Amino acid sequence: MRLGIDIGGTKTAALVLDAAGEVVAHVAAPSGHGTAQTLSTAVDVADRAAAEVGGWGEIDHVGACMPGLVDPETGWARHAVNLSVQSLDLAGGIEAATGRRPHVDNDVKAAALGAHHAVRPHVPAGTTAYLNVGTGLAAAFVHRGRVVRGAGGAAGEIGHIPVGTGIPCSCGQEGCLETIASGTALLRLWPRPAGELFPAASAGDEHAGDVVATLAHGIALAVQVLVVTGAEVVVIGGGLARDRHELEEAIGADISRRAAVSPFLRRLDLVSRVVVLEGGVPVAAIGAALLPGQIEQVGVGV
Repeated sequence: MRLGIDIGGTKTAALVLDAAGEVVAHVAAPSGHGTAQTLSTAVDVADRAAAEVGGWGEIDHVGACMPGLVDPETGWARHAVNLSVQSLDLAGGIEAATGRRPHVDNDVKAAALGAHHAVRPHVPAGTTAYLNVGTGLAAAFVHRGRVVRGAGGAAGEIGHIPVGTGIPCSCGQEGCLETIASGTALLRLWPRPAGELFPAASAGDEHAGDVVATLAHGIALAVQVLVVTGAEVVVIGGGLARDRHELEEAIGADISRRAAVSPFLRRLDLVSRVVVLEGGVPVAAIGAALLPGQIEQVGVGV
């Protein structure tokens, strides 16, 4: 069996996958903050998940992921701002506490593996892109069951591609895609509870409708970039995907409107390539469990 640990900005989760790739244990707790608490919380949930399947003796492989700059080779994580972690020997710390050295990676790359695993039985694809629409906008590719890294590990990181909005971005540029397609963008455009946006738009609120259209356009542009750079399927997750059906409809409307005047976009058939995840699917923890050897060595094929 495989155990995966996902250290998030607010929640840390651990789960166990059986030989068929099914979740057989799942434990979560509020994340710790600072190096020591972040690590101790991760170890605690991992211990509890392992205990649910009979203990660490039943676990064959371990993986872990977290935000920030995570080096799979050294096992170190750096600059996880939301966790107040400047540097952490993630692999070494987990090994010291559990006796098992995990494979580690960035959370979005791990989530891409988990998303590929989650949708593949229904949407076969050689190359899947995972688009995380959360506080920021980030993406990663999985090709034939393996994460595509690219130069400096930046393959798929499209949030800071300038698209001409003219809005200052946290990265120091202006007009990045993230400025119209992220939780940060939503907060700027809609200073009311996020859960009220789609109901207000459906009720005819003109401002809410404009905000939905802006977000959908930004996400649709992100999908387009990912498809023209190799993705056959784009799986969307993250906080903004919680209104799954409404978001799918809005993205589809934007794509269809532009495709009506663009033979190029019609050929890409973008609408059929978009999958918005069901809420609550723990894709990052699933992906973390798949990191050792990645998907090829799990009994689910590619």
